[in-house]
Amino acid sequence: MTSKIDSIIEDFELLDNWDDRYRYLIELGRALPPFPEERRTEQAKVQGCASQVWLVSETKQGENGPRLALLGDSDAHIVRGLVAILLALYSDRPARDILATDPGAVFARIGLKDHLTPQRSNGLRSMVERIRGEARKALADTAA
Repeated sequence: MTSKIDSIIEDFELLDNWDDRYRYLIELGRALPPFPEERRTEQAKVQGCASQVWLVSETKQGENGPRLALLGDSDAHIVRGLVAILLALYSDRPARDILATDPGAVFARIGLKDHLTPQRSNGLRSMVERIRGEARKALADTAA
């Protein structure tokens, strides 16, 4: 069975030019589940992003320790697509796996790393650090 992130990578590899890849990235963002209005809080906002980005997580206990279910949204189309990729990569995964997964390899493989503005790259790093921070917190809460 192919995971969501594997499917996204395969789809990107089929697209030859960057206009098509950006359109696909925007489509991924449009396919995100609706983000609840009541979750658009300052606490959910990701600092360090030029656009507005909201990320929330819910910790669930699983066989391999805590798992994070993630929801996210942005007010910018391309950034919303980046959120969709991060959710495909990290959501519903054990916290330990989240900390062990390098998103840079995925973004390099689909070529996004070289095609993001410095501002978007900084925002992407902020989103990843936020998710990794939530994973560390989930592990710490479980150990306590």
